[in-house]
Amino acid sequence: MGRKNNKRVKQAKQVRSLPNILKGSLEITRSGVGYVRVMGMDLDILIRPGDFNTALHGDQVEVGVKQMRSNGRRMQGTIRRILKRRRTEFIGELEAGKKGMFFLPEYDKPMPDLFIPASKLNGAVSGDRVLVRLLEWDKEATGRPTGEVMTMLTNEEPQEIAMKNMLLDAGFPLEFSDEALEEAARISETITTAEIDSRNDFRNTWTITIDPFNARDFDDALSLRYLDGMWVEVGVHIADVSHYLEAGTSLDEDAYERATSVYLPDRVLPMLPEHLSNVLCSLRPKEDKLTFSAVFEMHSETGACRKTWFGKTVIHSDRRFTYEEAQQIIETGEGDHSKEILLLNRMARQLRAQRFANGAINFSSQEVRFQLDEQGAPLGITIKESKEAHQLIEEFMLLANRAVAEYLGKIRVKESPLLFPYRTHDDPDREKLLPFVAFAKKFGHRFDISSAESITDSFNQLLQDVQGRPEQHVLEQLGIRTMAKAKYTTENIGHYGLGFEHYCHFTSPIRRYPDVLVHRQLFSALQKSAQIDKKMADKCLHCSERERGAMEAERASNKYLQVRYMQQFLGQEFDGVISGVASFGFWVETVEHKCEGLVSAQSLFEWDDFRHVESDYCLLGMRTGIRFSMGDKVKIRVVAANLAKRQLDYEWVSDMDTSSKKTNARKPKTRK
Repeated sequence: MGRKNNKRVKQAKQVRSLPNILKGSLEITRSGVGYVRVMGMDLDILIRPGDFNTALHGDQVEVGVKQMRSNGRRMQGTIRRILKRRRTEFIGELEAGKKGMFFLPEYDKPMPDLFIPASKLNGAVSGDRVLVRLLEWDKEATGRPTGEVMTMLTNEEPQEIAMKNMLLDAGFPLEFSDEALEEAARISETITTAEIDSRNDFRNTWTITIDPFNARDFDDALSLRYLDGMWVEVGVHIADVSHYLEAGTSLDEDAYERATSVYLPDRVLPMLPEHLSNVLCSLRPKEDKLTFSAVFEMHSETGACRKTWFGKTVIHSDRRFTYEEAQQIIETGEGDHSKEILLLNRMARQLRAQRFANGAINFSSQEVRFQLDEQGAPLGITIKESKEAHQLIEEFMLLANRAVAEYLGKIRVKESPLLFPYRTHDDPDREKLLPFVAFAKKFGHRFDISSAESITDSFNQLLQDVQGRPEQHVLEQLGIRTMAKAKYTTENIGHYGLGFEHYCHFTSPIRRYPDVLVHRQLFSALQKSAQIDKKMADKCLHCSERERGAMEAERASNKYLQVRYMQQFLGQEFDGVISGVASFGFWVETVEHKCEGLVSAQSLFEWDDFRHVESDYCLLGMRTGIRFSMGDKVKIRVVAANLAKRQLDYEWVSDMDTSSKKTNARKPKTRK
């Protein structure tokens, strides 16, 4: 009771100190009631449907506080104005009405139908499935939103529609503006002699790219040049997107609004139009390319760095390697450019070892990859492994990102620090950490939580100790969940997971807008013309929000294909591992496919009444003592695969003797 009372007192004080006008994002429930979440507040603000003022789910809004509810625990407000719409494009069907054509959106959040003027139908007729853009919504003038048909989707496959809807739900427009596409098309592919002369020329230096086999935009390259003794020069060359992407243009505005490319299993929604991402900026082999580089003089045995240089460059990649090709060279010691690749890999190993010695956490997570047919249907599921070829590239990219952040962190503009997007990762939250520490202790793993450094050491010791043990998966997953989320911010608090005091993103400007911002600030600093961008904090916030949106879309699309794949196995049984527990059931991930589904508590009623024990991450049978805990191996049967809801339902397959209700399922130890 004491904690609850303290929390209420804190909330009451917070409410009394609030201004009358607040900013936040609107979340609308299926019942039609809305809530505005304001950053830094424990309480959200209740918004009745009549007070939305044309705002839709996900919109950034300005809200006026009307009153407190009688219990004093929730504020009620009204939307004053819309600061930014989360999405303006919707998929649905056209329907003829008495006063014209209307668009009925296929959207699980409440919103009105859109009126489509005849001049905005673009050839579509009643019954067509279409993509529509919201144009305006003047409630006082017409009372109804109007839109225009952008694309007809009537003949598209269900998966195509589903993937597009996931992108739209996450707030990503499907098309670039006409102005942006025109600007991109006008950019010349010719690199002038004057431009080359203004840059450091690396075209005669050995240079390669290493990327996934299906990559089309190569945004980083490595060069190697031998110096005196054991010293070499390693160049990390990054596509010079900021050379082509002029601030303030329509092209730049479209890229900023997206802020990231979105990678779904069967497609990529790029941050930049294809002409830029796959042609002008992509560091394709045997072509002169403009780059922004971080160049290091390093000891070939220890990885120690004695000199760093940043600047605009021009390169000519000698060869494009896939990760698989580079890995084969690392494993066999043979192949094209094997001497250089083996040297770079040896140095990357040193960098990696130093990073963990200096406080990085060695978390590893499994990444699902789908094998798709020509229509995008899933044929199989594999797990992406992080091998030495991946780690080679990763370590040199981390080196460049860290070095750029350290350099920019020292720049002052009129005695004030230069503002740019740090990539930060906060220390673990103690309240989230304590239950995990207690849970890990039950497996014999002890944590020292007296400092951030000791927590890191404890995590790395645990991750080393659990290798190959039954609890490995569950402790790795729970450990990751205790971590804060990385984000972009102008305030440097370091990157806890990497163990870096200074860190930013510099190495992927084709697919991440924060990297573009860093490139611009770095160039201005090198030119001695740096300025304070007063909007940088807002830009960081926007980029972090767009990153979260991309992750939502990626998770949703992965789940969609998992469900579609598992439809063929209805009624079949598989081995699985419990990956999550809640009061209403537990989730199981199949060992063979890594596809997660829910075993509902209702389906367990014939065996027992189960209680959720949060501290043990388990469901406990009140009569039988049967325990379902995270990490337990179980057998399940696939009973339902709902594509519309992206939901898999499993059923526990018990080895219990139904006549005697005896089982070899885990039971708690009896107290004596």
